[in-house]
Amino acid sequence: MDGLRLNFRIILCVALLPAAIPTASAAGSLTQMAQASSLPDTIPAGEEKMAKTRALELGAKLLQGKSPLKPFDIYLVGFHPMKDSPEDQMEAHHYCHQVNEDFAQCVLFDDNTEEANLNGIEYIISEKLFAALPEAERKYWHPHNGEILTGQLVAPGIPKAAEKELMKGKMNSYGKTWHVWNTGYEGNPGDKMPLGVPMLGWSFNRDGEAIPGLVEKRDKKLKLNSSEERRRRADLEQFARPQSGVDDLKGKLARPTKDIRGVMDRKSAGKVD
Repeated sequence: MDGLRLNFRIILCVALLPAAIPTASAAGSLTQMAQASSLPDTIPAGEEKMAKTRALELGAKLLQGKSPLKPFDIYLVGFHPMKDSPEDQMEAHHYCHQVNEDFAQCVLFDDNTEEANLNGIEYIISEKLFAALPEAERKYWHPHNGEILTGQLVAPGIPKAAEKELMKGKMNSYGKTWHVWNTGYEGNPGDKMPLGVPMLGWSFNRDGEAIPGLVEKRDKKLKLNSSEERRRRADLEQFARPQSGVDDLKGKLARPTKDIRGVMDRKSAGKVD
């Protein structure tokens, strides 16, 4: 991504060195911290696995590779309102692969446990790649500055210095998110199977857009504090440029909202896409 000149693995290793955490057991403790979550609310339809199915899984685990999955080593947690029905809002667990400086791809789950449901995908691109998109395509890509500056988008379990550098690299970036399975919105039960058409996910770009309690519930579950994170990231505001899509949910929620410092729509700023 723009501004991210170091590979994420290098950043993480450097951040870990002062704390002297080079061992596998220490890495395991970080994983446990990130996975301190409850079971997902939606259990897929179907019968319990048979013994032969479990045996086949074990054999596949021993004999087959998982090469395409190995690079998905960045874990992010944020929130997505649906663009066409913004009161439908969900917690989204992203497992991402930073393909190059300008492009990342993520698989989305409704939780971070082994029982979590895969319910979507997200592609993340830099400001440079977004600027090269056709006008008709840009309406599918949501801005990220609001999520970053408010502390809503987090990378649990890694040192704060590494997390902040990661978020700095995501400033001015955009995401294209499709949720292919309604596994439950805040206050609404999910479907037992993936039904209907994919839903285009969006981002929060004003204080008050999130359903009351949504962010606090995530913070309590993962032992986070978005308010403190927001204060730690205040200096990232200097890197924020006006983005497309910031005003797309403006006035569409049944709550008063407030602008976020540093988060501005390109049209409001007089920018021409």
